[in-house]
Amino acid sequence: MSTAQHKTGSGFGATSTADDVLRGIDLTGRLALVTGGYSGIGLETTRSLVRAGARVVAPARRPVTAEQALAGVPGVELDELDLGDLESVRGFAERFLASGRTLDIVIGSAGIMACPETRVGPGWEAQFATNHLGHFALVNRLWPAIAPGGARVVSVSSRGHHFSGVRWDDVHWRRSYDKWEAYGQAKTANALFAVQLDKLGRDAGVRAFALHPGGILTPLQRHLPREEMIERGWIDEEGNPLNPEGFKTPPQGAATQVWAATSPQLDGLGGVYLEDCDIAERAPRGDERTGVKDWAIDPEQAARLWKLSAELTGVDAFAA
Repeated sequence: MSTAQHKTGSGFGATSTADDVLRGIDLTGRLALVTGGYSGIGLETTRSLVRAGARVVAPARRPVTAEQALAGVPGVELDELDLGDLESVRGFAERFLASGRTLDIVIGSAGIMACPETRVGPGWEAQFATNHLGHFALVNRLWPAIAPGGARVVSVSSRGHHFSGVRWDDVHWRRSYDKWEAYGQAKTANALFAVQLDKLGRDAGVRAFALHPGGILTPLQRHLPREEMIERGWIDEEGNPLNPEGFKTPPQGAATQVWAATSPQLDGLGGVYLEDCDIAERAPRGDERTGVKDWAIDPEQAARLWKLSAELTGVDAFAA
């Protein structure tokens, strides 16, 4: 498979922070939308974009929690959004479009990970529905605000995509549910979404990227029992973080998505998967530690997923 998945030598790396990659970049007058922009690496993303001059819309499933987390951060606008509820997605998009504004940056940073089997909407598996379908519907509904300014759209995937490609015969895991494989499918979907959106949107100047932010201990782990995190070597018996896998700090974890959203080094590029503030290489066969799996950047699977997602959500900004 021909691919643009090759490192560029960006000059940044795993220890770079969001502020590092924004140094010298002036975002004054730019408007960004950051889902999950009030927690974990999303919060660090919001803070860094604001420090660089941007205004940020941070829609939240828990507006009161978001207001508390973002207290003292200027230039942030809050609204309500539940990505697991397509009516909530529609309502948020309609309110935003009614403002008449256009977006320069969209970062889909919100998500859930390895949750117990949970169903939302018409019985959809919650990780696929929230992490992928909610963002799919959001971007398509916001397309009238995304296209005019040639926004960059950033889909936050994960190395978890190594766990599973799209389970085409049972995307909602109605047979046998495995929380990590279901998470892997959702993160693969995040990557494939960027591939197809970049193809469809590039004539309007819209470019899309997917990425692995790195391993970071944040509220994303809320569904994991302490015993499982100890077994995986993430924390000790007292709950203190360990570092066997090179965990990043939240500012380091936010760096790659901020780089994807703003870096002039990516001008003219799109539809690629990033990690450690650079384009990732394709993962060697059997390697579960680095790079991107072929199934997460395959253009045929990306087009197939787009069609399925449009059928499920009833939304497609590019429908004839």
